[in-house]
Amino acid sequence: MRVELHPEARAELRATAIWYEEQRPELGDELLAEVSSTLDRITEAPTSFPVWPGTPSVPGTIRRAVLERFPYVVAFEMFDDHLLVLAVAHAKRRPLYWLRRAF
Repeated sequence: MRVELHPEARAELRATAIWYEEQRPELGDELLAEVSSTLDRITEAPTSFPVWPGTPSVPGTIRRAVLERFPYVVAFEMFDDHLLVLAVAHAKRRPLYWLRRAF
């Protein structure tokens, strides 16, 4: 199944990778590698990820995949022909700020 990143999700991922790279060389690349691995897992079995709590009023089902090493989660929606990543969001900050991207 094809994976697309919402333009704002792509921008926030890029900004997060740059921030990590400034903290330690190659750490931004490590973040991107983990996100890529997580996207591969999502593609293989999207329904195995839990529905994001607090999103029942959204027309589609939003699921979440937690990164293992970094404190981030991937919020995504499933469609017939693709998956849309709505956010690569920090797990503890600004809950559901990205929810408007689902509309």
